[in-house]
Amino acid sequence: MSSEQWESLCDGCGRCCLNKLRDEDTDEVVYTNVACRLLDTHTCRCTDYADRHRKVPDCVTLTPELLAEIDWLPPSCSYRLLRDGFDLPDWHPLRTGNENGVHSSGASVQDRCISERRAGPLEDHLEEWPGEWPDRSPLCHALKKSKG
Repeated sequence: MSSEQWESLCDGCGRCCLNKLRDEDTDEVVYTNVACRLLDTHTCRCTDYADRHRKVPDCVTLTPELLAEIDWLPPSCSYRLLRDGFDLPDWHPLRTGNENGVHSSGASVQDRCISERRAGPLEDHLEEWPGEWPDRSPLCHALKKSKG
């Protein structure tokens, strides 16, 4: 798969750009609604994708190799779904031909998060929804039932 094909698997939801905490006692990932300072919280796109590693050194470049090691991708992430043997979700741009389905399905962080530039302590912004299935997607409901 070419790097362009790999990148096209991203649906642009922005959930991976939310800050996460790890519980020291349980090792559980805890999600927040605090976005990376480079994420446009309306479009859910990085404002400086090409230079993001210089500006945000801990920004992760997701690769097929790294995908096997990461445990914090949201359950609706296309990379995670494909890794786990599922198809792309109904809203995915490769299925619909447009990039707005990720927003209308409720899968994106659009207007549901705050930039880390304004947020304050992450502990004040804990949320469950980034780690859950989007409520407005029939395919996700079907996947949720088949997994559990």
